[in-house]
Amino acid sequence: MDSKELFEKFDMEGKFAVPGGEVLFDKVPWSKHSSFDGVELKHIVTGKMNSGKFSFHLVKIAPGKKIGSHVHEGQTETHEVVAGSGICINDGVRIDYEAGVISAFPAGVVHEVTAGENGLYLFAKFFPPLC
Repeated sequence: MDSKELFEKFDMEGKFAVPGGEVLFDKVPWSKHSSFDGVELKHIVTGKMNSGKFSFHLVKIAPGKKIGSHVHEGQTETHEVVAGSGICINDGVRIDYEAGVISAFPAGVVHEVTAGENGLYLFAKFFPPLC
């Protein structure tokens, strides 16, 4: 199974499971990012679902597209690379993204992500929630 197939399996068969319920990933719609072309998000868990503690998101970045330089002043963010490849600039330091890499951005840290030639697929988490 190549990395894109792995992400598609994760997207279509994955679930967020906790005592008292679960969220099936295939039931959550994709939405286009409001600021970055070629970026789509699937809001798996929102703050409304857990009293404002955290949010979890699947992120697809099309080949050669990027989430430009930005900062979250009030949230810590993590990325878990599920599939694909790319480059992350985390607080001025380059991190090569490939499946299995995890990176974290404390609140206030400038970061950006650029997808490689096959795109990039992330599982992003925010504490407190992004939405």
